[in-house]
Amino acid sequence: MQDVQKLTAEKLLQIKAIKLQPSNPFTWASGWKSPIYCDNRKLMSYPAMRNFIKVEFARLILEKYPQVDAIAGVATGAIAPGALVADLLGLPFVYIRSTPKDHGLENLIEGDLKPKQKVVVIEDLVSTGGSSLKAVEAIRRDGSDVLGMVAIFTYGFHQALQSMKDARVELTTLCNYDVILDEALATDYIDESELKTLQDWRKDPENWGHTIQKSKR
Repeated sequence: MQDVQKLTAEKLLQIKAIKLQPSNPFTWASGWKSPIYCDNRKLMSYPAMRNFIKVEFARLILEKYPQVDAIAGVATGAIAPGALVADLLGLPFVYIRSTPKDHGLENLIEGDLKPKQKVVVIEDLVSTGGSSLKAVEAIRRDGSDVLGMVAIFTYGFHQALQSMKDARVELTTLCNYDVILDEALATDYIDESELKTLQDWRKDPENWGHTIQKSKR
């Protein structure tokens, strides 16, 4: 698994699906300042990369959850990789909306998920874990069983890890924040002087931007 994580990190950095800018932070939709930005939708534009993710997800699912009946992708970022994995495994696929449709059948789960099916949830990115766990709750309310969740990348926030544990959801990722930093340092994407900034951010991401601003005054 370590080799897969390193290779995933290398590929995500190469196609700039993950960008690191400690000296010029990004602003997330939440308002948080961050030295990292992840956009895994980019990998769909690279055939070799999307095939790599598809195959590794499928291998992981077969190893950990051979009893799986269906694959569920979390909208919108995990719809495409989820569908690819389901196709490779020959399994039904559904996706979970963030909110129900405001017309028609007002579906939250799109597709045909049958009660008591054993489901593996696919995510592209796990940050705080909120949207991921909403998808899990929707599946459980529908009468199906969530075997586990697999994702391309996670920041590894304590809040997310604890939330997953509390919700009894096993999360396995192809890559994580620590592996990204190791690979970025090894390939001179960042240097030692930037590493501490990147490590400090994860300790308190919500307030990190305020700390940086104060230090510049």
